[in-house]
Amino acid sequence: MSGNIPDITIPDITLNNGVELPALGLGVFQTPPDETRAAVTAALESGYRHIDTAAAYGNERQVGEAVHASAAGRAAVFLETKIWISDYGYDETLHGFGKSAAKLGVDQIDLLILHQALPSAFDRTLAAYRALEKLYADGKVRAIGVSNFMTGHLTRLLEAASVVPAVNQIEVHPYFQQREVQAMNAEHGIVTQAWSPIGGITFYRDGQHTSTLEDPVIASIARAHSKSPAQVMLRWHIQEGRQVIPKSTKPHRIAENFDVFGFELTAQETAAIDGLDTGKRGGPEPDAITLENFGREIPEA
Repeated sequence: MSGNIPDITIPDITLNNGVELPALGLGVFQTPPDETRAAVTAALESGYRHIDTAAAYGNERQVGEAVHASAAGRAAVFLETKIWISDYGYDETLHGFGKSAAKLGVDQIDLLILHQALPSAFDRTLAAYRALEKLYADGKVRAIGVSNFMTGHLTRLLEAASVVPAVNQIEVHPYFQQREVQAMNAEHGIVTQAWSPIGGITFYRDGQHTSTLEDPVIASIARAHSKSPAQVMLRWHIQEGRQVIPKSTKPHRIAENFDVFGFELTAQETAAIDGLDTGKRGGPEPDAITLENFGREIPEA
């Protein structure tokens, strides 16, 4: 590996089936394909060992290319991707795995999850999850899970599933914490994986245009530790047991986001961040997801 790699050991989170997932990874949501290869390369050179992508992002191929070309090599990198709702259904999801695996250039995917619940056709959601269970049983994937599943969706899934999801990837940041969903995840041994962990979506609070990066509480904590607000937020997640996948295409930000293991927030500081929750969701409402509004064809490999 490059001599620029910091001497940082990433702690692992042990999933409910014993598979170990690095506590911090790189997300490539909304990263254009032509920028994805460079972002993943920069992350791997900084020491990241987990990359989160999705069929719907359109950049799985570039993720795979960067991983295979890296000095770390495929065996050292935990690859996660997602099946989009357009490929739900048992046979459709099995085929969706094939498309993603081919684009990533792998025979086995480390973590494969359903991208959304499909409340208007939950039978298709359950059929898709049965396909994940089949892939898991056959050793095609090392772990399976879900994303953007609320408590009602999880309840319906758990009633039918034979394999408890290993993760539930949901929007979590200081301004939107989804404590009820997190509690249900914990009750069933499901790791909460936080997307938009530093509140990358801009919010309107108290009538002012602001964001978590400009929040005075977070800024004060950051100054106390000589860290950036983003580093403080990532540390908050990690200390509370969540796995995080910050997204950036800038090498210096990618490296900064990785450097969160050399300091610790106090109980008072974590409580202060806990107190920032506004209950305002930045992403789409999970119950509003329909094939009519969100369906898109996932190209063949």
